[in-house]
Amino acid sequence: MALYEYNALDTNGKTKRGVVEALSSNAASRKLREQGLFPTKLKTAREATSGAARKSLFRRVTVLELGVATRQLSVMLTAGMPLVDALVAVAEQQSRGELGSILSRVREDVLQGSSLYTALAMHPQVFQPLYISMVQVGEASGTLDKVLMQLADFMDEQSRFNSQLKAAMTYPLLMLLVGGGVLVFLMTFVVPKITRMLEDLEQALPLATRLLMGATDFLAQYWWVLLIGMLLTAWVMRRYSLTERGRLWFDRKKFDWPLIGPLSLNKATARFARTTATLLRSGVPLLTTLEIVERLLGNNFLQQAVAEVREKVTEGAGLAKPLKDTGAFPPMLAQMAAVGERSGELEGLLFRVADIYEHQVQTRLNGLMALLEPLMIMVMGGIVGFIVLAVLLPIFQASQGMG
Repeated sequence: MALYEYNALDTNGKTKRGVVEALSSNAASRKLREQGLFPTKLKTAREATSGAARKSLFRRVTVLELGVATRQLSVMLTAGMPLVDALVAVAEQQSRGELGSILSRVREDVLQGSSLYTALAMHPQVFQPLYISMVQVGEASGTLDKVLMQLADFMDEQSRFNSQLKAAMTYPLLMLLVGGGVLVFLMTFVVPKITRMLEDLEQALPLATRLLMGATDFLAQYWWVLLIGMLLTAWVMRRYSLTERGRLWFDRKKFDWPLIGPLSLNKATARFARTTATLLRSGVPLLTTLEIVERLLGNNFLQQAVAEVREKVTEGAGLAKPLKDTGAFPPMLAQMAAVGERSGELEGLLFRVADIYEHQVQTRLNGLMALLEPLMIMVMGGIVGFIVLAVLLPIFQASQGMG
């Protein structure tokens, strides 16, 4: 099923605007005509908002910003404020204009008779399928304020986790950038001038000096070969990654990389567990939950695994055994899911799994960064030391000869 945004005329000739869920555009047109509406414009919600997404590329709504707005909306609804008034109040509190303008458009759609979830679905660049599905369940069950609070908690947790990862990686990346820049400057501008002076000494040069001069001459003469080779390699890998087979291969191999692979898998497992638990606790059916989570994982290998799980669940199986059979996720996920299914506490145990793997990612990443920082200093110091040694040795030999 897909969501289609429409502009239509009713039997009185008035213009109506909204979204309709259907299998195809023809089915959407038939559905509208059955409701007494005659569509004049029909687009998928994603197509209709792609232009807006491109325009707001540099004003993208962050997870933290959306989480704050969601929490504010939940508090206002809990206090008994009507939905339309709450949307106005939340839109006015946004310091950045993008989310405020989107919430204003959502309010207009709600005033025209759309449900909140259909109004949100018209802005997929901001509201993910998870958000829309939970709002739909909240509206249907009359617990919209509680569901929005769960969404806000979920987004706050995701934002906190992502901020910790970025903070842990900032310093090593900065060191790599600065160190690489220093080496490029030395090899491009400083070393060539010094090596020309060393050649004028007319004496046998040490091995380190000859190696340094050879590397400098090679870079000076064949830098374009290296550049073309790197660009060509990147182009070939990019083209292959765009194919279905290539995407699957890269996404599967990503988890086999030393050190980084287990971190990536644990992070994806935590996201799967937390998202699944949040949706199930909100009342979303398991099959729908798996369909939503599959689209949110962002990894073809794991998406294929979740699709297999969803197929087994459709046939009547539980969640734990299909998860184990795929072999894509760590064993603990299936084990905890099995315990949760037996005890009736599946959501709670999945939340615990998410906490465990997020903690593991943070701990291992901190340990990796603590190891990487001195290792980078040693490597950069060794390279700079080699350059200094290669330059000073012939000068020292020449001064001894003169003495």
